Amino acid sequence: MVRWLAALLLLMPSAAWADCMPYTGEKLVFSVGWEFINAGTATMDTSATKDGWRIATQANTNKFLDMFKKVRDTITAEGLCVNGRMQSTLFDVEQHERSYHASKQTRFLWKENKVLYTQNKQTDSYDVPAGHLSVMDAFFAVRQMQLKPGQTISLPVFDSRKRYEVVVGIESKLEKLPAPWGGFVDCVVVTPQLKTEGIFSSIGAIRIWLTNDSRRIPLKMTAAIKIGHIVAILDSYSEK
Repeated sequence: MVRWLAALLLLMPSAAWADCMPYTGEKLVFSVGWEFINAGTATMDTSATKDGWRIATQANTNKFLDMFKKVRDTITAEGLCVNGRMQSTLFDVEQHERSYHASKQTRFLWKENKVLYTQNKQTDSYDVPAGHLSVMDAFFAVRQMQLKPGQTISLPVFDSRKRYEVVVGIESKLEKLPAPWGGFVDCVVVTPQLKTEGIFSSIGAIRIWLTNDSRRIPLKMTAAIKIGHIVAILDSYSEK
């Protein structure tokens, strides 16, 4: 079980933030399908900030799906390194999905062992030990791990007023998938068990196919939604 909560208390951030976030400069573009229908696109950009990193994610339905359920979701996650480990500092979500609109801001006050969570202008404070991650940063943390088939790992997260350990299973067999740069590559399949909704209002079972190499690039993601499933396929990958 991955735990570093007590060890990080009162520690100052490390200047060598790249040690725990080697993915800055990445840009991933996904095509998103709903069942067998092309639904839209999602992008994920990771950039360096003065003290750490920023991950910006956008998901949009296309013009056809806009007629049924228009989605314009954005997620911004920021963090820094503390003693060589990831520490989330910010997690903002703007959801516009048909008639549903929500604005959520999470601030990780890790030096004070607190999290401030704001939704629709109402702010609440929670006792959250240092070391907790946003669900986005937790995904990037998993990418850096040595994932062994059949293994189960867990990470401490705070998301949408909930503090919990997200359990991530690693399936026992590798699978081959086509890569946007050509050819087929071996992938390890991970299954995070989230307890909160994500982008495109995903709920329930999630599977992610990561390349079985040091970059752990996500080639495919599937998630259950309220009606059916969505499938995200990586269309392009680039590094700056």
